[in-house]
Amino acid sequence: MRTLVLLRHGESEWNREGRFTGWVDVGLYGEGRARGRVRGRLLAQADIRADVVHTSVLKRAVQTANIALEAADLQWLPVRRSWRLNERHYGALQGKNKAQTRDEFGEEQFNALATFVPCPTPSDHRR
Repeated sequence: MRTLVLLRHGESEWNREGRFTGWVDVGLYGEGRARGRVRGRLLAQADIRADVVHTSVLKRAVQTANIALEAADLQWLPVRRSWRLNERHYGALQGKNKAQTRDEFGEEQFNALATFVPCPTPSDHRR
């Protein structure tokens, strides 16, 4: 039986600041690094035998993968990176404060924009 393990990146600097990140390449914050180590130890405790690691090309994902692999003593695993695994591109929202965006667009529109619901970002509107 095959096992798929999904591991989200740790807290980035912009996550901590409450900003839309998307494709902006920000690194991990201290707490994000610590969580990566915990996740790696959990992988080791679960005795998961991975064949390969896939990650986006964004720093926060690469850093999380490296930290988790080191904590699990699995640095030898091949790592494949692809932009296709990057987070959603938030268009004009990238870098904006989420609380201010909620105030500007309203709760319902904000929730649609902030989730993976197929919803065009403000720069994607076509007339």
